[in-house]
This record gives sequence, C-alpha cells and structure tokens, in this order.
Amino acid sequence: MSGHDEETPNQRLARNVNELLGELRVAQAGVQILFGFLLSVVFTNQFREASGFEKAVHLAAVLLAVVSTALLSAPAAWHRILFRAGRRDDILRAGNKAVLAGLVCLAAAITATVSLIAKVVYGPIAMAVVCGLVGITFAVLWFVVPNLLSNQAVRDTRPAPKPPSDSAAAE
Repeated sequence: MSGHDEETPNQRLARNVNELLGELRVAQAGVQILFGFLLSVVFTNQFREASGFEKAVHLAAVLLAVVSTALLSAPAAWHRILFRAGRRDDILRAGNKAVLAGLVCLAAAITATVSLIAKVVYGPIAMAVVCGLVGITFAVLWFVVPNLLSNQAVRDTRPAPKPPSDSAAAE
C-alpha cells in the first residue's frame, strides 16, 4: 500500500464513526418496529384480560425496548454534539459500549416479547422453551460467533512454528 492510500488517524476515526452510525440505522429499525408493536398491544381488549404476570413481562419488554432505543440512538446524538470538537475517539469508544449494551437490551426485549406470545398461545412450558431458544440464538449469533471469529483471526496472524534445524535433528 502506497503512502497516499493509507488513512490518517483522523480519517480512520471518521470512517469508524460513520460505520458505527450506519450499523445503528439497522438496529434502530428493529427497535422501532418492536416498540411500535409493544405499544399497540396495550390498547387491545385481550391485553386488558391478560394476567398480572403477562402484563409484567410486557412492561419489561417495553422498558427493555426503551433502554435499547436510548442506547442505540445515543451515539448519533453524541456525534451531533461532539464531532466538531474533534471528539470522534470519545464518541467511538463510548458509542461501541452503548451499542453493545443496546443490543443486549434489544435481544432481551425481543426474547421477552416472543416468549410472551408463546405463553399466551401455548402456555408456560412453551414460554420457557421459546425463551431459552431465542435467548441462546441471540447470544450465539451476536456474541459467541464474533468472539470465535476474533479468536480465529488472532490464530491466523500468529507466525507458524519454525521447523527444527538440521543441527537439532542430528542431536
């Protein structure tokens, strides 16, 4: 790579912040759809007849969606407020943490919502099974797989062990 093709640290930070904000657009759409669904449910006759437990799970899902929305939209607000001050590194560092926390809340909100649907349709055993399966699915796809890929990348960049020299083999 020639010298003019390389990014400056400021260009890399700008690109990384833009990538973070782009990723947030994808996650935010999911949160908005879920949040709208959760808000509309409370205005149905069936919800009024729901048990206290079902209403509590619903409220927990709503609160998780709210926290997810706040966490996933925070980096965009921080960028708007701080980018002219040259604080992209701070935005990126705190934004990465906020996004991860927001994704955890989003996964929990989706898991709670789908589990509640399973409970209403099929009962408490189905709720437990669905809760476990959905929770495991999110954990594996969003957190375990990237960890495995990261560990694989580290192994792939390690130098190969050197074969023994002829003098060592002769001994």
